[in-house]
Amino acid sequence: MAFGFSPKYAQELAFENLTHEQFLVLAIEAAKALGWNIGYTSGTGFIAYPKFSMISWGEEVKVKIEDGYANLKSECTGNQLVDWGKNKSNIEDFVATFEELKSSISSDELGQKYNELKPNLVSKEDDLSSQPPPATKEKITNVLAIFKPTKGYFITPIIVDLNIAIFILMVISGVNFILPDAQSLIAWGANFKPLTLQGEWWRLITNVFLHFGILHLLFNMYALIYVGLLLEPYLGKTKFLAAYLLTGIAGSTASLWYHDLVVSAGASGAIFGMYGVFLAMLTTNVIEKSTRKALLVSIAVFVGYNLMNGMKGGIDNAAHIGGLVSGFVIGYVYYPSLRAPEAMDLKVGTVAALSVVIVSTCGLVYWKMPNDIAQYDSRIKTFASNESMALEVYSMPENTPREKLLSEIQDRGIYYWNENIELIKSLEKLKIPDRLHSRDRLLINYSNLRLRTYDLLYKAVNENTEKYKDSILNYNKKIEAVVDSLKSN
Repeated sequence: MAFGFSPKYAQELAFENLTHEQFLVLAIEAAKALGWNIGYTSGTGFIAYPKFSMISWGEEVKVKIEDGYANLKSECTGNQLVDWGKNKSNIEDFVATFEELKSSISSDELGQKYNELKPNLVSKEDDLSSQPPPATKEKITNVLAIFKPTKGYFITPIIVDLNIAIFILMVISGVNFILPDAQSLIAWGANFKPLTLQGEWWRLITNVFLHFGILHLLFNMYALIYVGLLLEPYLGKTKFLAAYLLTGIAGSTASLWYHDLVVSAGASGAIFGMYGVFLAMLTTNVIEKSTRKALLVSIAVFVGYNLMNGMKGGIDNAAHIGGLVSGFVIGYVYYPSLRAPEAMDLKVGTVAALSVVIVSTCGLVYWKMPNDIAQYDSRIKTFASNESMALEVYSMPENTPREKLLSEIQDRGIYYWNENIELIKSLEKLKIPDRLHSRDRLLINYSNLRLRTYDLLYKAVNENTEKYKDSILNYNKKIEAVVDSLKSN
């Protein structure tokens, strides 16, 4: 089985006693007999696409005729890591069918079929087999080349290298390289609503360069490298970088809007954005027609599978969807400049306009988004401060005058417990997770128990009696039980 970026399998097939034209006809007939979709045919060969199956998201088979032999190559159009032998099987099936047809079709029939085919062959000027591929996949001949900027593949390796470098620095600083804890990622700039909305807007972009462990990093970088190899040659450096950053910000903003207490990090929002750009382009005529269908289906399957998988717990699908949708829009907005690559003003204007619109939209969402969690945290801190002042009654000296003690119980103890009850009630209006609302109910119960205890304590001091002692002890036991529940909540 083949493994790597765009798994492939190649083989040469000699003409033997056939002419160039006869070989071409037989090869096309073999592809048709296999049920392949022939998307492009020239005098030097053709490109065909085998049927999709459960083990295949589509392969592209190229037959290029040279002097005395033909080069046969089957290559995955999707971003599979492994082809499970599908490419080799395609070539073997093709060769077997070719040999079978060779003995069953006469020379006269081959000549007649070629005459029928000839008017439909593309011209030499439009012959894709004699032109360099628009993508840079063919230039990646070893692992190190993946990380090295080159023409047509410049921004992608820089982004990949930056992600890896940041991850290495995190590990060196003590962050767990398999499964980092949320606090470590927050310290490095992860997206977390209570902090991001408290003026730390830069988390919307820094989180795109952080990852939840080595596996998260590897999967994301593989997906980025694959789409970068396909897409960057079409977009160029400026448009590719702009699309990556803008879809990353859009994905982060969508995550911020959807989640309240989720720590979000990873390049997947921006990566989904690039796949969105690619999907949009595949619905236009920017990409050559013969490769469009196979790429469209394989990319759509990849995106659909990952979105479905993202419905599981622990995956930030909001960032995926935000990146994908924004990327789809960017892809269509890029279309005019992609059709006129020599128009520099159009290119710069498009990137500038998109940057203003997307950043402004995300900024508006950011500023208008209520930070209920931050409000909750602030009020809980006030609750703790009030509690501390109310409990000072218990630390007063034993020889404190009775009037002073009564004043402290009434004006500080009872007063602040009433304040805390009203404060917790005000939290019911906030949009916060249900578990926090459950905690609030415990806090109200806790405050009411404290209030009743202080009422009895006031009576005991005022009346100079021990008759409330058992009731106070009973309330204290209930308070301890509520405190235990709060600790486990």
